[in-house]
Amino acid sequence: MQFPRPFLTPTCASWFQVFAATSRLSPEHVQRAGSVLSPHTGREKLITEELVRQRAEHNNCEIFSLEEISLHQQNIEKIEHLDKWCRDLKILYLQNNLIPKIENVSKLKKLEYLNLALNNIEKIENLEGCEELQKLDLTANFVGELSSVKTLKNNIHLKELFLTGNPCTDFEGYRQFVVATLHQLKFLDSKEIGCSERIQALQSYPEVAKQIQEQEKAYLIKRRQEKEEAQRRIQEKQEKKKKNENQKKYNPGYDGRWYTDINNSIPYSVREKENQQKAEEGNEYRDLVIKEDDEEERAFWEEPVPYTPEARLEAHRYIEEKNKAKENREQTKKEKPPRTLITPEGRVLNINEPKLPFSLKDDEANNQFILDLAVYRHLDTSLLDIDVQPTYVRVTIKGKAKEIIVAKQDVSTSKKPSDTTKLQKNLRRNECTEKLEVDPSKYSFPDVANIVQEKDRIGQGPIRLQRQKTVDANNMSFDDDPDVPPLI
Repeated sequence: MQFPRPFLTPTCASWFQVFAATSRLSPEHVQRAGSVLSPHTGREKLITEELVRQRAEHNNCEIFSLEEISLHQQNIEKIEHLDKWCRDLKILYLQNNLIPKIENVSKLKKLEYLNLALNNIEKIENLEGCEELQKLDLTANFVGELSSVKTLKNNIHLKELFLTGNPCTDFEGYRQFVVATLHQLKFLDSKEIGCSERIQALQSYPEVAKQIQEQEKAYLIKRRQEKEEAQRRIQEKQEKKKKNENQKKYNPGYDGRWYTDINNSIPYSVREKENQQKAEEGNEYRDLVIKEDDEEERAFWEEPVPYTPEARLEAHRYIEEKNKAKENREQTKKEKPPRTLITPEGRVLNINEPKLPFSLKDDEANNQFILDLAVYRHLDTSLLDIDVQPTYVRVTIKGKAKEIIVAKQDVSTSKKPSDTTKLQKNLRRNECTEKLEVDPSKYSFPDVANIVQEKDRIGQGPIRLQRQKTVDANNMSFDDDPDVPPLI
């Protein structure tokens, strides 16, 4: 039998509702098994210590003394560690996962209730060690080997067993076989087992057991074919996917890049890379990607597939890949390039990143610029950073920068009014426009051409950097020594 894929989704609540409506589930059982079908996007595949401690909050995160734990809908693919970490477990919820086999629970001697509904289990096994087991829920699994219920004979305290939704329930004589095999059972699939029913099942057991054996053999042959078919389909899809990737790789322009010349092999410049990123973030590119994803997703979910563990696992893998791709797109979209405040050429950009209203006035009467900037009400002043430079002013508010280019400002003062909604900045002008001039007759400059002195002058005093002053020869009290530098 084949079903549309939505019926096989691991976290699809509608699947269980439709299934419950067409099955023999009681309202109480539907509520118990269907209450765990809320959407979940986690990707845990193994039972880790961190996961167990998170689920043990009711026990102060202590796992050694844990008696009840719920690990439903965690995408778990293998039961492990619980028989070592939680020896005192009495109630274990593992429904709505991807568990293909019952294992590593034989050491849970105190376990009374085990819920494995909505998994990929095909055989009942490895439960002989659960001596106190009273209730086993295997609803909506893939148990086809009905003879495997014989392994529950040693669980003498087992009172309730749920196999609704498994392929074995379609076998003729299913209920009679289970009732006759497990004498300790009181309820099977939420229906009480009466004394007359048990007597009739025991009387017809030899004939029913033979029918069950033949039907089981036919089912196993069918399952073998389904596994081969699933393996073949997986290989075909992998080859098709690989072929599409190679086609995208060798087709210029198909990878979303905006080419102007398909033969141009020159690498992009920084500006062209920024333009490419902006183009990819545009509505046209996003619409194209979303349209392709929608078409692929629609084709996947509308494809009829057999109701098998492989199909359910394939649906889970597909959902996981789609969620991962979506997260990568959102993360790439959220990562913005750093804001360019000053170009490599040193030119300051006039920006308003926080998008706040402001006004800039030139107060010539008081020789100043007045910057009036509106800020958030009740904003802490520690979140304001003001940087005044000779050619611009930068105001950083909560990490967002606002730069305003102002000419010829020098010293500044700032004040914040009492209403805490505006920041006023007064920038004084610098009107020193006269240039400094030097009189060459009073100040001399070193002769660059004669920096290296002659050998006979080395070590005989400092270098003469100024012109010698003329001295009146009539003044006999002055000794003109050429080796002594002149006094300024």
